[in-house]
Amino acid sequence: MGHPPPEGAGHEVSAEGERDGDAAGRLGCASFRRDFGVDYAYLAGSMYRGIASKELVVAMGRAGFMGFLGAAGLSPERVTGDIAHIRRHLDPGLPFGVNLLCDLQHPARETANVEMLLAQGVSVIEASAFIKVTEALVLFHLSGLRAGPGGAIERGTRIVAKVSRPEVAREFMRPAPVDVVERLVAEGRVTRRQAALARGVPVAQDLTVEADSGGHTDRGVSTVLLPSMQSLRRRAAQEFGYGEKIRLGLAGGIGTPQAVAAAFAMGADFVMTGSINQCTVEAGVGDAVKDRLQTIDVQDTDYCPAGDMFEIGALVQVLKKGVLFPARANRLHALYKSHESWEEIPQETRRQIQEAYFKKSAEEVWRETCEHLRKTGRESEIERAERNPKRRMALMFRWYYGYSSRLSFMDADVDRANVQIHTGPALGAFNQWARGTPWENWRNRHPDRIARELMREASSILSGYR
Repeated sequence: MGHPPPEGAGHEVSAEGERDGDAAGRLGCASFRRDFGVDYAYLAGSMYRGIASKELVVAMGRAGFMGFLGAAGLSPERVTGDIAHIRRHLDPGLPFGVNLLCDLQHPARETANVEMLLAQGVSVIEASAFIKVTEALVLFHLSGLRAGPGGAIERGTRIVAKVSRPEVAREFMRPAPVDVVERLVAEGRVTRRQAALARGVPVAQDLTVEADSGGHTDRGVSTVLLPSMQSLRRRAAQEFGYGEKIRLGLAGGIGTPQAVAAAFAMGADFVMTGSINQCTVEAGVGDAVKDRLQTIDVQDTDYCPAGDMFEIGALVQVLKKGVLFPARANRLHALYKSHESWEEIPQETRRQIQEAYFKKSAEEVWRETCEHLRKTGRESEIERAERNPKRRMALMFRWYYGYSSRLSFMDADVDRANVQIHTGPALGAFNQWARGTPWENWRNRHPDRIARELMREASSILSGYR
């Protein structure tokens, strides 16, 4: 591997480096680079609660890449403030995007988030965890459609849809659902002209095919998923006769130049990184967490049920090394499945959970849960739980996920056993690649410099096979 440039090296490179950089800028799809105004077909994906921070987004945008603000889990006030910061620190025209997380239980909140982003002039969103195309997505999509010269359809807004299942990808590759479009027209939220244009383009021109990754994951395999999605794309183009190419990127497991090269060799139009960016100076997570993450290897992650989809057992990938969170989260889910209420769990087990997991009594946990639900306008959840002991137990166990997640944002290394850190094995691969270089220490890692070096070395690898 080529050593990363030392701190302060900036853009000064040798003639050979310039040639490598030019070649790196040709990887992937030219129309992708043109439409997003980037120099490289490389995105830094969003990471929730501002781990993909405003500083990370600015660094990527200044360097010719694009990053997505990790808006999931942040208040609207925080998101608008972060967007304002990004606009102040990025020259006009430099690209950035914002994450939009699916909210199936509260679609009105999802729509409110889209309306807020449109009001802020955000033109690109990363749609995450969606299982279908929702009204909020259609609103964002149609709001930017306009007729261009020669009958072309131009997009003023773009959705980069993160998908890991063919049936979900198919939804994004189709034109917007007619019934949803008609409802938006009837409500006066989009125009008849926009509705007519929507029939000629897919909801998302750009889909990120997400293989096994940190955080929410379907544990997909990139060499299986990407070819499957490419076949879907071909059929969609034949069925709908689009005038634009549906572009497919690859994410999940992208942490080394070899992985980037493999993605482009398989025909990916762009790549997206995630886990490797959370262990950089700009990532919005505590130093103690970064100290841990810079030491992990590819085998140091595990799977457990996701807190936001606890009842159905959807999985997240988290740090395993040096923590007990994944084992404890799996145990809570097993207890939930085998018992109908908190009180039904054996007394000794309940004592262990309160002392080792919650660090407080079950009564305190339930009181804090109710306070949170009232604060977020979900009083009906409390009433439902009071009638349904199993639901009450689920909400108490969800409290543990919130507590363990908050630990990862604390500067002090508090309660090491219970901290929940979403990450994937790509970071372990990166750590191995960076060993013996200045990047071995996260304090020398910056997402834009990492991105440039990964692309440069991937280009070099691919040129060796030509």
